[in-house]
Amino acid sequence: MLMPKRVKFRKAQRGRTRGKATRGNTVAFGDYGLKAIEPGWITQRQIEASRVALTRMMKREGKVWIRIFPDKPVTKKPAETRMGSGKGAPEFWVAVIKPGRVLFELGGVTKEVAAEAFRLAMHKLPLRTKFVTRVDMED
Repeated sequence: MLMPKRVKFRKAQRGRTRGKATRGNTVAFGDYGLKAIEPGWITQRQIEASRVALTRMMKREGKVWIRIFPDKPVTKKPAETRMGSGKGAPEFWVAVIKPGRVLFELGGVTKEVAAEAFRLAMHKLPLRTKFVTRVDMED
């Protein structure tokens, strides 16, 4: 599972997801990409589930690039705990996603295979995404 080796602060605030992605919003490595069209958080488990779906569909052909990394800790308080007494312990890690961010890229496969692989990966993610190609980005 993806998670940072070490972080400066153990607990982070939730923050706000405003605006569009200014970085990581073009297909840079592969020929096809999966682009987010709404903001949200993607957990380490969702990233891994999407990656497995992509590689299974591609049958070990081509290459997959994961363009996001879960570096934000999300805390939770134990069940049936009274309010107060501080912030909960870190439970899992998320990647903060803004609209326009390219999440995954594929290279070395046909457009049909890439589209089908991304369709399967989309079902594993909590936000709406769309299939993009390098050619579309250059316009």
